[in-house]
Amino acid sequence: LRFVLMDYHLQWDEADYGGISVLRLLPDKVWKPDIVLFNNADGNYEVRYKSNVLIYPNGEVLWVPPAIYQSSCTIDVTYFPFDQQTCIMKFGSWTFNGDQVSLALYNDKNFVDLSDYWKSGTWDIINVPAFLNVYDEYPTETDITFYIIIRRKTLFYTVNLILPTVLISFLCVLVFYLPAEAGEKVTLGISILLSLVVFLLLVSKILPPTSLVL
Repeated sequence: LRFVLMDYHLQWDEADYGGISVLRLLPDKVWKPDIVLFNNADGNYEVRYKSNVLIYPNGEVLWVPPAIYQSSCTIDVTYFPFDQQTCIMKFGSWTFNGDQVSLALYNDKNFVDLSDYWKSGTWDIINVPAFLNVYDEYPTETDITFYIIIRRKTLFYTVNLILPTVLISFLCVLVFYLPAEAGEKVTLGISILLSLVVFLLLVSKILPPTSLVL
């Protein structure tokens, strides 16, 4: 995340200080609002690596700490494995309200910059819109919410789930083409039943562990 705030007490004239155009300080030396991820999943609300804070002559304070944020996400398996999910990450101040800390999207961009995104082998990112929320019931309560819209890649599930299901189902139909007196009919039926049991055991490890269907 990129945190930008204005502190007019940190302004200076470059000409008076040897043309210094930027200061780099430890984050503990500069006041920063307590912006946290509200729907945090791991219980860790702090940034692990305290990177330097950049301060510019106009009082702009820039802090870009590298961090890994984990949040909970409601998974809908109605159309699995051809499903599309929407995960929410809600950021805001833990103790300051909107009158004390005014939140705004960086450069008024209502989306997330994905230029540094490393592609996943499981999901495709469709869109990541961002919104500044102001609630009518509590006008002083504000937050910035990112909606991460992702779509599951289906190649793995097509090869390991859909195709075996179709082949086993096709074998079930072949049982009815064998003569009733043929001994292979019972053997084939039992073999298909055992194949289904083993396949269901494998499928249970692939399917997402959720029962929610919207």
